[in-house]
Amino acid sequence: MLVFGLGCVFQACNNDKTYAEMKEEERDAIKRFIELNGIKVISEEQFAEQDSLTNVANNEYVLFEESGVYMQVVARGNGKLLEDGRHEILARYIEEEILDDGKTDTLSFNTMSNLYAHPDAFILTKSGNNLSATFTYGGAMYAAHNTTYVPSGWMIPFDYIKVGREISGRSKVKLIVPHSEGTSTASSQVMPCHYEITYQLSR
Repeated sequence: MLVFGLGCVFQACNNDKTYAEMKEEERDAIKRFIELNGIKVISEEQFAEQDSLTNVANNEYVLFEESGVYMQVVARGNGKLLEDGRHEILARYIEEEILDDGKTDTLSFNTMSNLYAHPDAFILTKSGNNLSATFTYGGAMYAAHNTTYVPSGWMIPFDYIKVGREISGRSKVKLIVPHSEGTSTASSQVMPCHYEITYQLSR
């Protein structure tokens, strides 16, 4: 099922569950997703030892303990680590809800094959270790969630990828994002999501 107007889609069945129960269900769903997809979870220490890369052939994802986000670096990119300042980032993505059984349901996407001719764009501001970003209007994520807020989970890769301007050398990651680091929709529903995202600097 493909859903674009997510802002008005809520699961009434969650109303009789406590927040603690919903978080526990989220953790279980993520665990099932990891098992179902044969993901090998590595620590931040091992990730650092591997030059901040994951072994894609082994389907490795690094777990960032503080945020609960898992990341696979599919392609680091041919640019450089972002310096302090404002940057316009272009993104193509697939957003999937991770269901209770570990399977996924596509929520929104902006790939070359769908109706969005242009990638989503957002302005990212970096100041030391602090990152924040805002979507520009008109993209698929804005249409899906009716907000310019860029999920904090989307910011985590920028400490490790080398974003460039060339299409052939775009950075690409896969993310497992718990509700606390996700969209406003995910946060309100305690919904974990899986993302496949390519990042590129605007020209």
